[in-house]
Amino acid sequence: MTLHAASREALGFAENRLDEVLGDAGNDPSAVGEELLSVVDLFAREVGLRRAVGDGSSDPEARQRLVRTLLQGKVSEPALQVLDAVVGSRWSSPRELLDGLESVGRTSLLESAERTGKLDTVRDELFRLARIVENEPELERTLTDRVGPVEGRRTLVRNLVSDKVDPVTRVLVEQAVVRLRSRSLANAIDELVRLAAARRNRSVAYVTSATELTGEQRERLAQKLGQIYGREIALHVELDRAIGAGLVVRVGDEVIDGSAAGRLDALRRQLAR
Repeated sequence: MTLHAASREALGFAENRLDEVLGDAGNDPSAVGEELLSVVDLFAREVGLRRAVGDGSSDPEARQRLVRTLLQGKVSEPALQVLDAVVGSRWSSPRELLDGLESVGRTSLLESAERTGKLDTVRDELFRLARIVENEPELERTLTDRVGPVEGRRTLVRNLVSDKVDPVTRVLVEQAVVRLRSRSLANAIDELVRLAAARRNRSVAYVTSATELTGEQRERLAQKLGQIYGREIALHVELDRAIGAGLVVRVGDEVIDGSAAGRLDALRRQLAR
């Protein structure tokens, strides 16, 4: 997500307001997050409304009144308080307001997972779903087909995951499918994995191994990578016997290829010079 200066300031204000709202006893971050994402869907459908609430030249209080008039009784008061902060701020464009609101909704959902001790579960489920989508091109084409109705894609996600994943995981993936901004759904879900890891001040290492790693091996690898990168590393390991032996590790844009296949490729390149 790329935001200009005004939008970054507006997002920071909205996130602070979310923290205040969720700090009040009895406010459910999961419910607030789902409500905020439902408003994202509304603004995405209604172009005129999106432009009205994202018009930084208009009266902020008028924008807040408009949203409250439309949504009073349809979403909770905690969600409305966060929306007051969002639409009352000046964003660089209506599109960036929409992206910022989506970010705040995701944050609320991940806060819910963290409070219930399920953040690592959600992160692992997101990683597995990203790999499923990545390895099933036909499934990805179906989920990213923008010709069909949005609700059809949302229903497909629900049918696929059903009660197999945490509700937070399901809602996050549904939103990734409905508001896909990149060409790859797997990449969009991987971005959610990184957001979940970031809540624990971790980076994510995607590890491809030719053989199953033991718990001790995973722990040693995580420690070694932590020493290299100077921060805690969360491992996500995928088995792929095609690499022959060894490991391929990706952290951000950096790839450490210690596989047999990778060494052979390097040797071929040297010989071809």
